[in-house]
Amino acid sequence: MNTRITHLYDRLDGLGFGADYNPEQWAPEVWREDVRLMREAGVTIVTLGIFSWGTVEPSPGEYDFTWLDEVMDLLGEAGIAVSLATGTASPPAWMPRLHPETLPVTRDGVTLWPGSRQHYCPSSPVYRDAAVALARRLAVRYGAHPALALWHVGNEYGCHLDECYCEVSAEDFRRWLRERYGDLDALNAAWSTTFWSQRVTDWAEVHPPRTAPTLTNPAQELDFRRFSSDALLACYRAEREALLELTPDVPVTTNIMGLWRSVDYFSWAEDFDIVALDIYPEPKDPRAHIDAALFHDLMRSLRGGQPYLMMESATGAISYRPPNRPKHAGLNRLWSHQALARGADAVMYFQWRASRGGAEKFHSAIVSHGGTDNRIFREVSALGAELGDLRDVTGSRIHADVAIVHDWSNWWALELDARPGELKLPERLRAHYTPLWRENVTVDVVPPTADLSGYRLVVVPNLYLCSDAAADNLREYVRAGGHLLVSFFSGIADECDRIRLGGYPGALREPLGLRVEEFWPLNEGERVTLVPGGPGGEEGTGGDGGPGGSGGLGGSADLWADHIVPEGASELARYGDGPLAGLPAVTRHAFGAGTATYLGTRPDEETMRELVRDTLALAGVSPVLAGLPDGVEAVVRVAEDGRRFLFLLNHGDRPVRAAEVDLAPHDVAVIRREGSR
Repeated sequence: MNTRITHLYDRLDGLGFGADYNPEQWAPEVWREDVRLMREAGVTIVTLGIFSWGTVEPSPGEYDFTWLDEVMDLLGEAGIAVSLATGTASPPAWMPRLHPETLPVTRDGVTLWPGSRQHYCPSSPVYRDAAVALARRLAVRYGAHPALALWHVGNEYGCHLDECYCEVSAEDFRRWLRERYGDLDALNAAWSTTFWSQRVTDWAEVHPPRTAPTLTNPAQELDFRRFSSDALLACYRAEREALLELTPDVPVTTNIMGLWRSVDYFSWAEDFDIVALDIYPEPKDPRAHIDAALFHDLMRSLRGGQPYLMMESATGAISYRPPNRPKHAGLNRLWSHQALARGADAVMYFQWRASRGGAEKFHSAIVSHGGTDNRIFREVSALGAELGDLRDVTGSRIHADVAIVHDWSNWWALELDARPGELKLPERLRAHYTPLWRENVTVDVVPPTADLSGYRLVVVPNLYLCSDAAADNLREYVRAGGHLLVSFFSGIADECDRIRLGGYPGALREPLGLRVEEFWPLNEGERVTLVPGGPGGEEGTGGDGGPGGSGGLGGSADLWADHIVPEGASELARYGDGPLAGLPAVTRHAFGAGTATYLGTRPDEETMRELVRDTLALAGVSPVLAGLPDGVEAVVRVAEDGRRFLFLLNHGDRPVRAAEVDLAPHDVAVIRREGSR
């Protein structure tokens, strides 16, 4: 553990529990009452001052820290750690007045004005310089304060403002492209500019992909998306570097949003001392906990399994999702324990006290508009006491035998215009993750170039954009004895969105042992049947009745159908009807010491589960606990000394018995066990 993380854990002395705290919205007498109630609720950490720039710097270069001094002292005296925000998530009102060039501009050329938040151009040197100046002032003033546990830079980068098309951004885009490609010849090759007479001969001819008469250059769109993520990262890095220069022992982070399209979190991860997640599952969604599990697994995976902080969640209702329905009794406890089970070392909320005015005044909080004599405050306080009894979980880690491959560039490319079918990557990730969750198999989420040698099974959902490095990595993983499960429309294009010639699936054709002759996207509502592909040939390796055995794989499918021509792969299932009746739909290929299973369509949920179950057996992957009732989630965290913490979570509405424990509906049990895995 590096010294900065040690600093954080020393301040927490156990699991973190708390909320965003915005005292600038309240009078000083409320602050003292807040601190008293925080101690009553078991709060150990608060994030302070996320949107305080205009309060701290009411005019350019003039700072007022009087109120912040008092709040920091109150919290420190109460033993409550502070994640101190730099306050730079939204510029103060004077900035756009004095520097209108800092305002962002949309693809259509519309200026986005103040009155909301995140109203800044990420490439603006005026914005960045002012933000760094404020961060330095905070570091000088509070770097040695005993309450300071963590620096929190900005807030939810890319949440509302993820791209800017102004001239400042255009020039920054050209600089980014020069660093990436070196010269215009390389850029023209990467962007395939011979198509539609788009060749550029001067850097001044290169622009962001603004609104155009029809389809825009997909490689240009892809690079602008990469650039936009990097521009936001540059903002974060500028503040981080200033903070570390002045306070080298204090960790730095920012709060991120799970499976968020705008920002490539894999490229950001090395700049986080600890990952911090904001997560708001939908209480009305009966499967929200499965999406949440995927988010948690991604956060844990960003830094190689290091525990992270759940920095924001909701105690009840979420104001921006009408109808504004709260969590029912017990759900907050259940979902908080799910975060802990999957690697979080803190449970925190937005926010401590519900705002009286402003855009989020109907968002739930620990202290509601009516005070503390209510269900939410009682439930949160009980959870705070419960987390105090779980301090020995802090720092423990999770082992996974299975990895799911995810890549942000692939996400951006997959969803561009003029593809054979309309694919949405979050849905495709869920379709592959859900059966693994239902089987209680723990999963890491990794980029396609990660070290895969420690995984028994690697699942690849629709990796359309596949670099040479990614292709080599996946191929050698299988050759060395790994087991791969790949879905359709994978391996098709290189990192510049240029089609790989020689036959689909291009980069993955050799390990998969097949050729895809044509894509046959299915119409909305159109379904095809899947029938067993026979005994599976000499490469069929499933158990009795499984896809590789005599029972084969049957069911139905929709969305997509590949015309597969086997080149060594054996059939697990074929299309029973539809445009490709009689042709293979699911295949398996022995390659080197491993196997590669290919899914050429989207099967129904139970058929997908059957295929995943069979592939898990082939790879020798066992669940955390076998035979659990549906809806019961089991995850194990392991401490350095070998102690194991088994989390059992009942997401169902009925009581169940699991691992000799009785669980009420939406109940949780944490079982401590000695010994190593």
